[in-house]
Amino acid sequence: MRDRVALRAPPGDNLGVEKNLPGPTSRTRDPFLPGALIIVTLCNPREKFWGMILALASEGLSLSGAELASFEDLILMVKSGEPFTPAVVFFPMHRIERVELDSPDGSLPSLSQRFLAKTGLEPSTVLSDAVSSSPASKEPA
Repeated sequence: MRDRVALRAPPGDNLGVEKNLPGPTSRTRDPFLPGALIIVTLCNPREKFWGMILALASEGLSLSGAELASFEDLILMVKSGEPFTPAVVFFPMHRIERVELDSPDGSLPSLSQRFLAKTGLEPSTVLSDAVSSSPASKEPA
């Protein structure tokens, strides 16, 4: 009688994992939707940006915000009433190393909470108003 050979899946095939992934109607919520306030870490060159997601796709991330290195300067500018126009940028996916929600860490406030506390303005309102008033987003008359 012949020995039976057990068939094994290649290491990359997760045959034991259930294939029924949550669909768009599931109760799971995607935290990285347009309007979410995030911190994105980029590579080549290494940079960090804080801002609001405009769009997230397989091609990359569109963001309205500012470089993290100039965050305190941004707060001072807004607080003193100087005109503020956030950067509206697109980062291709190959440059994105990490995207994280701007949320508090223990007793440390989030950047959004710091922005609100120091300027009295909601960051999402400031970032979205600047985008909606840009010439590229206006409809032709």
